[in-house]
Amino acid sequence: MIDPRTLREDPEAVRASQRARGEDEGVVDKLLDLDTRRRSAIATADKLRAEQKSVSKQVPKASAEEKPALLARAKDLSAQVKAAEVEQNEASEEFDKLFRVLPNLVHPDAPIGGEDDFAVLKTVGEVPSFDFTPRDHLDLMEGLGALDMERGAKVSGSRFYFLSGVGAQLQLALLNMAVARATANGFTPMITPSLVRPEIMAGTGFLGAHSSEVYRLRDDDLYLVGTSEVPLAGFHSDEILDLAAGPRRYAGWSSCYRREAGSYGKDTRGIIRVHQFDKVEMFVFAKPEDAETEHERLLGWEEEMLAAIEVPYRVIDTATGDLGTSAYRKYDCEAWVPTQETYRELTSTSNCTTFQARRLSVRYRDDNGKPQTAATLNGTLATTRWIVAIVENHQQPDGSVRVPVALRPFLGGLEVLEPVKR
Repeated sequence: MIDPRTLREDPEAVRASQRARGEDEGVVDKLLDLDTRRRSAIATADKLRAEQKSVSKQVPKASAEEKPALLARAKDLSAQVKAAEVEQNEASEEFDKLFRVLPNLVHPDAPIGGEDDFAVLKTVGEVPSFDFTPRDHLDLMEGLGALDMERGAKVSGSRFYFLSGVGAQLQLALLNMAVARATANGFTPMITPSLVRPEIMAGTGFLGAHSSEVYRLRDDDLYLVGTSEVPLAGFHSDEILDLAAGPRRYAGWSSCYRREAGSYGKDTRGIIRVHQFDKVEMFVFAKPEDAETEHERLLGWEEEMLAAIEVPYRVIDTATGDLGTSAYRKYDCEAWVPTQETYRELTSTSNCTTFQARRLSVRYRDDNGKPQTAATLNGTLATTRWIVAIVENHQQPDGSVRVPVALRPFLGGLEVLEPVKR
């Protein structure tokens, strides 16, 4: 959640952020009214308690004539205190419930608008030109014996698949390269849980507008994660971190699960949009004043990975209406997909400021030893979808695929993926 002081001291900034997101700015006035009501009830209850305490002290010393009136006054004050506490609790519950729905503020430089209103920050690499008709990733991978969508659907339903042979090897190679690079850059590698408690899922902001995308195990009251961002954000919940030496950086390898609700008929071919995939995710706990610099670092590490797989890509500054609940600012890297003749998202990195950490109570000590709320950031380093860009951009006329040089050591030195004989 945002800092409540921002709501009280600069409500117009919150209204402006809501407008930029395309969200209801009227919620700001509702929250201010509830906050005033709550604070007034607290002040009233405190005043009544003080008076009740004073009257109670007078009772033992009072005369027989005075005592009945004092006892009656004490009883009346007790009832008023309880009424004020009820009012306080009701206002607090309403405030907290509404306040948790309020998304993070947006960066003043983020482009205003919806999904298609992003700003292209840069384009890297040349779009490949083929002297043959390129095949899409599904045709290529089936030819390589690397992917089986039909049996995936038979076993689990639509948008599931089997990676086999070089397909499985390619994913493992890609994710291992991501972990190796993350480790070299000071990240602690982590294998994270796939199931989390409701308070952890809610703490990261995924149970609001995006709750329909999340798989829930109702019998166990657990959620399947759509990214290791979720368990990594909860890793230090209710803790005070030592950030004196700099940010805490983790690289989480996990299977990810997304319902893809509302995407019926969209990207149904191949593995661009699926219900399960693997990912290596960077996650950082930092001091708030270091968050924007750290965000640029995360983007830089993502670009290094994209350069390593030798694909053309562009970097976009995501528009305010497409940021998601927790993000203050988000950069996406999109790789060129030849058969679609467009760029598709491969990475995303978000600066979530103190929004998640405040919900999860992740703090650090400032220079005066006082606990302060930390900032959190996340960024993709590799996912299953990357295979699409790799095989399509590096395909050859016979259906073979050239392996990017940086990836070869993780594939046992293999330089070319050859079609299998049927």
